Amino acid sequence: MRKRGIALVGALGLTGALVAVIPATAEESAEAKPVAGPQWAACPDSVVMPPTVQVPVQCAKLPVPLDYRDPDGTQIEIMVSRIASTNPEKRRGVLLLNPGGPGGTGLDQPGFLISRGLPTSVTDSYDLIGMDTRGVGHSSPVSCGFTADDAYWSNIPPYAPDHAAVTRQAKIAKDVAERCAANDTEGRLRHFTTANTARDLDRIRAALGEEKASFYGASYGTALGAAYTSMFPATTDRVVLDSNLGDTHLNRDGLRRYALGMEQTFADFAQWAADRHEAYGLGRTPQQVRRTYLTVTDRLDKTPAADGSTGALLRAVTFAYLYNEVQYPSLAQIWQTYLNPVKAPEAKADAAASPNDNALTVYLAVACNDVQWDEDVDTYQRAVAQDRKRFPLYGAASANITPCAYWKNEPVEPPVAVNDKGPRNVLILQNRHDPVTPLAGGKLLREKFEKRSRLVTANESGHGVYMAGNNACALNITTSYLVDGKMPAGDRTCQR
Repeated sequence: MRKRGIALVGALGLTGALVAVIPATAEESAEAKPVAGPQWAACPDSVVMPPTVQVPVQCAKLPVPLDYRDPDGTQIEIMVSRIASTNPEKRRGVLLLNPGGPGGTGLDQPGFLISRGLPTSVTDSYDLIGMDTRGVGHSSPVSCGFTADDAYWSNIPPYAPDHAAVTRQAKIAKDVAERCAANDTEGRLRHFTTANTARDLDRIRAALGEEKASFYGASYGTALGAAYTSMFPATTDRVVLDSNLGDTHLNRDGLRRYALGMEQTFADFAQWAADRHEAYGLGRTPQQVRRTYLTVTDRLDKTPAADGSTGALLRAVTFAYLYNEVQYPSLAQIWQTYLNPVKAPEAKADAAASPNDNALTVYLAVACNDVQWDEDVDTYQRAVAQDRKRFPLYGAASANITPCAYWKNEPVEPPVAVNDKGPRNVLILQNRHDPVTPLAGGKLLREKFEKRSRLVTANESGHGVYMAGNNACALNITTSYLVDGKMPAGDRTCQR
């Protein structure tokens, strides 16, 4: 289990002057500047749909301004994909999709949702529109130049067992920020923000010839969707936000909530493993499984395994495998290899380009540009010490310092404020236990969209509700909303 196989691209106050504030915010609901319609063609070979998806998929590139303060200046390209409705009588528009990140490709998301069983009533109602958001993949990609042997290998910082570990991570974080600045020779990274991506969405809507667009976003996609419908309340139709960060951006508070999600969701895995102790030997009770985790990770903190695996790495892997219950057997198998470790050949690092370079670059650019992050290492040391006690499983990771502390660009505008003035069109979906976006995030966003939203809480475990989980109640409510516009009369709790 080598570190370069892990890149938890998913979702990631501060003080400091803001420069060159873009004037339009929540009132940015005027028609987007007309652009030429898409020229649909075959998607690049790298856009692979699941084999069960037998419907045609097309792709096109659309121009958008790099800097919306200079709309006629430098243009970049956004590649979008489409699985079109084949039922003209039932088609009602387009459904823009975002799987999260920031930094994750979304061109394959229409096919992914169909492969997961997306009801035909939804595919009849909408053209499903996936995309690589600005800077990602086929959309004018950017790069910090990360390599496979980098000390920076995940968008979530590593677990810090003590103050010294935070200091060591601070040096790595500073080096990363400086490298990103050095590789940004055209000065593009400062324009990668959630607000600008939301502006891109409205440009895409206009290019598709639609007066309004519906939106489904998961994980970080909820922050993007919250920003999108806040900035463009008049041109967003039905909005579904699934597994929520709790705001229109990620900041230190949101990142630290990952540890809360880990604590809550780990309990489900611990019970699962305890029920299967005879098979995996991880503990006969959930408490014993938890002790196994703490014992093994503590041992790896002191003495890394022969293959280079550390306690920080095993914690990151455990966190990632809690995303879905179907991964529990694989996680148990991984744990077994560290209960009775055998000598393994030392992994050889190399300086080849990291396959996660682009995703990590966009993640950093958006997270670091959206808000001003604290620069004081002592602040992170105090937070790590606090969260190590509050959330022993993962708190000393999510509270650790990131390259945003040393980012070279100050935000060009404040983060988008949630706009509660508009139609009641925001359906918020949340699992009760979610390792990365805990229920607290869904409740926060529900409070901010008080007049415009409803919250559906699924009594499930994992990251993702609609088409990612198996809750019939949540599936029915969401499908009914997308197809018929039927919003629940009040907040709902969906039992298993």
